[in-house]
Amino acid sequence: MDVICSMSSMTKADLARQIVEVAQLKGTFLLRSGQTSDTYFDKYQFESRPQLLASLAQLASPLIPPDTEVLAGLELGGVAFAVALSLQCGLPVCFVRKKAKEYGTCRLAEGASVEGKKVLIVEDVVTSGGQVLISGKDLRDLGARITDVLCVIDREQGGREALSKEDYNLISVFTRTELQA
Repeated sequence: MDVICSMSSMTKADLARQIVEVAQLKGTFLLRSGQTSDTYFDKYQFESRPQLLASLAQLASPLIPPDTEVLAGLELGGVAFAVALSLQCGLPVCFVRKKAKEYGTCRLAEGASVEGKKVLIVEDVVTSGGQVLISGKDLRDLGARITDVLCVIDREQGGREALSKEDYNLISVFTRTELQA
């Protein structure tokens, strides 16, 4: 399937300013990784705004590796971003649960099939990479071929390095450094 992407009319710098304005919080926050931080990016604040989410998808679409066949949005934050990318580029999407349903289809990944497909994991914010590693293994166990992960924000707190050790290449739209510049 050919990926057809267009560039955003909003510059990366403009988008960064908007993300910081709506989603960057200051205080003391416990992160999923167990680390504490004085800065938190509330992904739901940028993912729940249609124009901001659409601009993110437009900016991120050219970063999708050309051989990608399926976008895999991780529960919960990666789902909105994956859907926005899917609408932008026309790639099918699957929704990856943290745990397989115990009823109905009992699936871990819903939507597009990943078996034998080149899959791009889509996540919102990466800190340690912990959930990506768990979900990536689950997807690989289902037959997905995965080498890349695309996120909105790399917090630059070890995620890139942890993912690299498991043969994942982290592609980020923004790094924490870029957003705090």
